[in-house]
Order: sequence, then structure tokens, then C-alpha cells
Amino acid sequence: MVVHLFEALIVAHIITGTVGLLCVWVPILGRKGSRLHKLWGKVFAYSMLITGSIAIGISLCTLHSPLETHLFSDDAAMIRGVFGWMMLYLATMTIMLAWYGLLCIRNRQSHARNRNPVNLTLQLLTFIAAANCAYQGILLKNGLMIGISTVGLTAAVLNTHFIFRESPPFNEWLIQHSRGLVGAGISVYTAFLAFGAVNLLPKYALNPVLWATPTTLGVAYLLYHQAKITSQRRRLEARQGA
Repeated sequence: MVVHLFEALIVAHIITGTVGLLCVWVPILGRKGSRLHKLWGKVFAYSMLITGSIAIGISLCTLHSPLETHLFSDDAAMIRGVFGWMMLYLATMTIMLAWYGLLCIRNRQSHARNRNPVNLTLQLLTFIAAANCAYQGILLKNGLMIGISTVGLTAAVLNTHFIFRESPPFNEWLIQHSRGLVGAGISVYTAFLAFGAVNLLPKYALNPVLWATPTTLGVAYLLYHQAKITSQRRRLEARQGA
């Protein structure tokens, strides 16, 4: 029963994940604020919410029956750690980032609305899942699990800090919007390159370089985007102060 459910979830995960993998490039490379940017940005965000939810189901199946669902190894502890607890954490973070990114733009005119139970609960769940991933990594002596958990811990803390700010700087919502949705893109590409490599390139499934590549490129883009928005803010402030 669990194996059949696992296989069905894998198929659904591949379908919805592929949608996200492909359409994320339209809002990233296209003109910001355009009709296509808004349309495909929403498609990407909702595909991430669905993909992350399915991934939670996959991780729970793995935690319940590690050897039955993953036939490539007989190491139940490793499978539970990497394909159970770590996937559960990444799935939770993906949902959180996609929802956070959507709310930041929806509530750009009313920042206080970001302080809602769902948004705050997702930050807390991500922090807990990341901390558990690190703990399980310590038990397994798995540096990858420990290292990747810092992303979720940091994201949850930074997001919560923004949510509770009384008066964020002008257009800060735009930085947060990009951070959330690009972060979800980083998460889905990390999962694709890492978990997908088990079947395509088994020798590289747990290769740190493979895991680090989406994060490195995504963070570089976010820093560039943030610097651009901050520069625009400073120019506007300078004109208003003149």
C-alpha cells in the first residue's frame, strides 16, 4: 500500500515539479511587472505549493518504509535521513518560500497583513524542520544535511524579522518577494539535481557540488537584484531630500 502510494506521488511530483522547473525562467528573465511576469510567476508559485505538498507525502512514505520505497540501498538510516527527514525539510521550506513570496507582493500596500497565522506558522515549521534536519545529520554524521539546514534556519529568521517590522523601507516588499520565489526556485532545482541524480547519476547523488550549484547561482542573482532595488531606493530618497 505505502509503495503504491509512494510511486503515485513520485509521478505527480515529477509532473508538477517539471512545470516549476520550466516556467520559473519566464519571471526571472522577463521584464519585471509585465503581464507574462505576473502570469508565469503565479503558475510557478502555485506549482511549487503543490510540488512541495506532494514531496511531504513522499518523505512520509520514505520515513515509514525506507527500504521498500528506495531499492538502491539497504542503509535504512541513511535513506530515512536524506530522503525522509531532509526531503521533508526541503518540501516544507519550498511551500513556505512560495507562499511568502506571493504574500509579499499581495500585501505590498498593507504590510501588516503579512502577519497572519498561516505565514507565521510556515516560518516556524520551516525552522523546526531545518533544525531537525541538522539534528538528524549530526546523528548520521552527514555534513550535507547539517550544511543545507542552515538555509532554512536563516530564511525563517530573516522572513520573520521582515514580517514583524513596523515600517519596512520603500520597495522592501519587492526584495522579499524575489527572495521568496527565487528561493523556492533554488529549492526545486536543488531537489531535481540531488534527488533526481539517484536515478540518473547515482554516483553524484550526494555530491556537495551538485547540491550547492543552485544555491550559489540563486544567491548571486538575489544579491544582484537586491543591490539594483536598493540603488533605486537611494536615488529616489536623494531626489526627495534635494
